[in-house]
Amino acid sequence: MIDDEGQMLGVMTVPEAIRIAEEKGLDLLEIAPTATPPTCKIMDYGKWKYENKKKQAASRKKQTVIVIKEIQMRPRTDVGDFETKMRHARSFLLEGDKVKINMRFLGRELAHQEFGMELMRKAIAFVDDLALIETTPRFEGKQMYTLLAPDPAKIKEYEKKHPKKNAAAGDAKSKKEDESEDETDEKE
Repeated sequence: MIDDEGQMLGVMTVPEAIRIAEEKGLDLLEIAPTATPPTCKIMDYGKWKYENKKKQAASRKKQTVIVIKEIQMRPRTDVGDFETKMRHARSFLLEGDKVKINMRFLGRELAHQEFGMELMRKAIAFVDDLALIETTPRFEGKQMYTLLAPDPAKIKEYEKKHPKKNAAAGDAKSKKEDESEDETDEKE
């Protein structure tokens, strides 16, 4: 038996241990039921449960969730569509998400996999200043894929070189909020 201050009280019967716990206004908890004799501790169970819940919440808060965004392409994807998809991939990488690029082959496209590989190389080169290649381009069934992860060092360097884009996005957002507030004032 262990008391609420952490001191050993020795071996005692269950009714005696419950009586001591009730005198102190606390609970008797069985800590090690498989030990011989079983180990019990006097503590405030509600407080212990609350603190445990807080610790678990704090540990979940520190976890980072890895999100994989997927970009779908075909070997015949045109330049405009390709650039749009790659701009999306860049924004995903800047947000800290991984990007999986899928290249699907249909019909006769399977006979000319070199066109798909060339487009995949262009895609990797397009985001090379922000990403690390986590998985080199692989062919699986009727599709080729690669996985790109954001490189924190490259992203910091990119943000130093392009501070206007980040600040401009924030300025544009604040201007839109100001305009919407003015419109609501005029309506009232």
